[in-house]
Amino acid sequence: MATSGTYVTEVPLKGTVEKHFKRYRNENYLFPDTIGHHIQSVTVHDGEWDTQGGIKIWNYTLGDGKEEVFKERREIDDDNKIVKVVGLEGHVMEQFKVYEIDFQFIPKSEEDCVCKITMIWEKRNDDFPEPSSYMQLLKSMVIDMEDHVLKA
Repeated sequence: MATSGTYVTEVPLKGTVEKHFKRYRNENYLFPDTIGHHIQSVTVHDGEWDTQGGIKIWNYTLGDGKEEVFKERREIDDDNKIVKVVGLEGHVMEQFKVYEIDFQFIPKSEEDCVCKITMIWEKRNDDFPEPSSYMQLLKSMVIDMEDHVLKA
């Protein structure tokens, strides 16, 4: 059996849970304009921008400058402020059988929150590296999006 694992990190953010959650839940179309150095395009393949089970295709750049494509299905938990991303196809899925990401927005005060990023993965075989570069991309996206969310 190939190696599997879970990465978890928390990113402290200024701004309310509602503002940050709204950006990740409903406003993915803004990502290329606000953090274009990470995300070059996002298109809806099936459903709508904020549809439960909606499918999107992302064009993004890893930290090493490598451009990749990712097709995902979206699951939304409004009560717990979680946006779950389930990998379907794309570069990352060539290496991983399982690739799931949860973005959970947790209040810390009336004006601040934390984005808890949880990545669950299972490699197709042990020749592939662990997805630490993907986790770094996700963390950088959340950090870089903060100023844009505060201005909204």
